[in-house]
Amino acid sequence: MIKINLLLARKEKKKVGIRKEFIVLLGSVILLFLVLGFIHWRDSQEREEVSLQISRTKNEIAHYKSLTAEVTKAKEAQKVLQDKLNVINTLRKEKSSPARVLDELSVLKPEKLQVESLKKEGSRLGIEGIALDDETVANFMTNLRKSKLFRNVDLIVTEQREESRIKLKKFTLSCEISLM
Repeated sequence: MIKINLLLARKEKKKVGIRKEFIVLLGSVILLFLVLGFIHWRDSQEREEVSLQISRTKNEIAHYKSLTAEVTKAKEAQKVLQDKLNVINTLRKEKSSPARVLDELSVLKPEKLQVESLKKEGSRLGIEGIALDDETVANFMTNLRKSKLFRNVDLIVTEQREESRIKLKKFTLSCEISLM
């Protein structure tokens, strides 16, 4: 009878099986590390992208906040201008508005005359001022009488006054403001 030693073949098969298992295990571990490395790389890329996007968004927020501040200032300026326009329109609508009276006085006033004060009581207007001579005061009174806004122009007082060696005429006029 022939005896064949099969134990060696089994041992050899066992060694080959262990090697294969070791190679599969080593391959699996390497593959696992590669997959984990790829996942880590991808997460770090996403983190960088998100932090970059956050910084861009913060910059945009700061930019829009400055724009909001500018818009708020512009709205306030617009409101102030609108209020001024409303006052101007109100003054224009009034027939005997102070602005209209002052405008008319500035147009009618001769060059050599200075108005010092105006006093309004009801429809009466008191005008005090200084002129170089009586003729200038008379021209001013004539201009006021020709105007459609003033009636009953009367000279109340005129007196001579000297300032810096120059003789001046101080005068007081009274007139009525005509409601057209």
